[in-house]
Amino acid sequence: MERLQKVMAEAGVASRRASEKIIASGHVQVNGKTVTEMGIKVSEHDEVVVDGVPLHREAHVYYLLNKPRSVITSAHDDKGRRTVVDILKEEGVAERVYPVGRLDYDTTGILLLTNDGELANRLMHPKFEVEKTYIAKVRGIVNNNDLKQLRIGVEVNGRLTKKAKSRLIETDHKKQTSLVKLTIHEGRYHQVKLMFDAIHHPVIKLHRETYGPLDLNGLQSGEFRELKQDEVKLLKRISK
Repeated sequence: MERLQKVMAEAGVASRRASEKIIASGHVQVNGKTVTEMGIKVSEHDEVVVDGVPLHREAHVYYLLNKPRSVITSAHDDKGRRTVVDILKEEGVAERVYPVGRLDYDTTGILLLTNDGELANRLMHPKFEVEKTYIAKVRGIVNNNDLKQLRIGVEVNGRLTKKAKSRLIETDHKKQTSLVKLTIHEGRYHQVKLMFDAIHHPVIKLHRETYGPLDLNGLQSGEFRELKQDEVKLLKRISK
């Protein structure tokens, strides 16, 4: 038996807290009866319906994808463009999975997909400070002062970014470009690109190298694999 809001979160309906609000507002039925109070527990034999749609509880699956360029980080796209979920479906993944967070259309690299809504919501919550490392090719020659600004925080949309780790990998004076490694634990919209814009070094190419304890070792662009059990346990541990 598990609390109803936890079951809803794990099914990807909403976060646990948001699921509590959905319950309180009378949108959930258990075995045909509307419930509004907290603390109700359900088993796998109970029928849970949210806004008339039965809750489908699948076994949890976890996949790691090396996202290629020109692919949408979404379960579907209104414009008919290829999505990260399409990549998995094309290789026979039948479960309904969703990306954890997002990578831009032109950004490549590590992306987690799962149907474990509870874990996904926790990994994306800023309080758990899950680190993500990016390799950015940017315009101009990045200097020590630029790196220091990234480390202490730059202003993005009126807010100062949190402390980051930055390291210059190489520079190309002929092409006037730099390669920089940046590690952050925030997830604002277009954050990495906006951070480099703030120090006047716009991003040319962006690749996410790591996500928390996970990396892309052995995965070529467009390839994916299922997470090992100990990797899933580690993700759950860092988001508790």
